[in-house]
Amino acid sequence: MRIYLIGFMGSGKSHWGTRLAERLGVPFFDLDDVIVRQEGKAITEIFAENGEEYFRLLEKNVLESLSEVNEEVIISCGGGTPCFYGNIDYMREKGKVVWLNTDSNTLVARLLKEKMKRPLLRQIPDEELKAFIVKKLHDRKLYYEQAHITVPEDQLNLEQLIEAINHA
Repeated sequence: MRIYLIGFMGSGKSHWGTRLAERLGVPFFDLDDVIVRQEGKAITEIFAENGEEYFRLLEKNVLESLSEVNEEVIISCGGGTPCFYGNIDYMREKGKVVWLNTDSNTLVARLLKEKMKRPLLRQIPDEELKAFIVKKLHDRKLYYEQAHITVPEDQLNLEQLIEAINHA
């Protein structure tokens, strides 16, 4: 089974994806990490040099190629992945989509520590970060809500995650 983890940046997709893949004995891919290796440059560089449109097309292509060559896999998607080029429909068709729904205060605390690694956050003053996150969450919620499974990430443990996936 293909499992796609979606949610806002900083929601724990890579953390839970790694743990889930280890427990289930299947490959794990972080979509952003695969793109960085393939392109030979950081996501921030890709955005700066080629723009978001280029990155989103690249993201779609990598998502589809990973899905096609792996029938059993956990893929941690970028926060915006479900929102572009019909990716949410593609993921729903190919596997189970799990939304790690993380509280905005938790996201702010996590993302303040890693702002410079996030191209969409770099230029946002710290005091405006929460408003940005709340707006982006609102904009993306329509896509995130299409997941087969929604789990509150703040109180999540591995057993609950596996249980939710098995019963979806």
